Amino acid sequence: MRKFGKSDCCRPSPAQSWPLAAVAQIAKVRQIGLLSPFTRSDTAPWNQALLKGLRDLGWIDGKNIAFEYRYSEGNNDRLPALIADLVRLKVDIIVTSVTNDTLAAKNATTEIPIVMAAAGDPVATGIVDSLRHPGGNITGLSQMNPDLTAKRLEVLKEIAPDISSMAVLLNPEDPISLLGWKEIQRAANGLGIGAQAIEIRSTSDLEKNFSVIAAAHFNALAMMPNPVFVTNLKSIADFAIQNRLPSMFHLREFVDVGGLVSYGVDRSDLYRRAATYVDKILKGASPADLPIEQPTKFDLAINVKTAKALGLTVPPSLRVLADEVIE
Repeated sequence: MRKFGKSDCCRPSPAQSWPLAAVAQIAKVRQIGLLSPFTRSDTAPWNQALLKGLRDLGWIDGKNIAFEYRYSEGNNDRLPALIADLVRLKVDIIVTSVTNDTLAAKNATTEIPIVMAAAGDPVATGIVDSLRHPGGNITGLSQMNPDLTAKRLEVLKEIAPDISSMAVLLNPEDPISLLGWKEIQRAANGLGIGAQAIEIRSTSDLEKNFSVIAAAHFNALAMMPNPVFVTNLKSIADFAIQNRLPSMFHLREFVDVGGLVSYGVDRSDLYRRAATYVDKILKGASPADLPIEQPTKFDLAINVKTAKALGLTVPPSLRVLADEVIE
């Protein structure tokens, strides 16, 4: 049997020899609150992109990070209570989706770092003072790109050259909807399209206004970014087809459920990039010092099956440019 000497009994274990701060850092599971104005199913691919981005940086859900998910399911009135719950839990970071939930988080805490994954225009909506120097406790990514609205209309006009009047769904309580409405008016005027705003605050408003839109004999349909539309993409797409309305939105998921065309930011890419902000903040960086980044990847998606149902032909030039074509 081996005899242990004094040097053996006094030699520290490997863990004992580490600095106490390092041991604490390894042992601690960091809590991340994820606030969203959408439903769990709406955001599943975006959240997966965030988780993958974090895994690539060494943060594993259930190992050294843990998520607290809160979804308002298209109801903005629920956001204050949801964010208050995350603040009460004292999570290490709050990740928000777009403008509505980021504003709710901003109003709830100035202490917990907030990473926005895909806010609209964070300066114009008062979330931060500037993109380069956000200050405060909020940073992340913006999907702001003023040229996108005009580009969407140009693509729609290429597919449906005869459109002259358009119903535009928007939520008047959403600052991004209102900013987008100004942009679409300018773009529509330039293309000879009359645009009329249809105010939608909830799913029930949407159902009521379907009959109004149908009776007004518009010949196109568009939506401004807002959670109430994202949670009702299928019913909007179905309505547009039934009423022979060429339709457009900024999310490719709209085309997946039957919408005619979408052009916008690759939101999964933004969520993946949001992981780098979470990583830096967990490692000690201040949100105030992390500049807000803008989108670099964009998606054009076209549903050719829907185009055929509407009696439209998608130009070959657009097919070539599209990132996704549904036949």
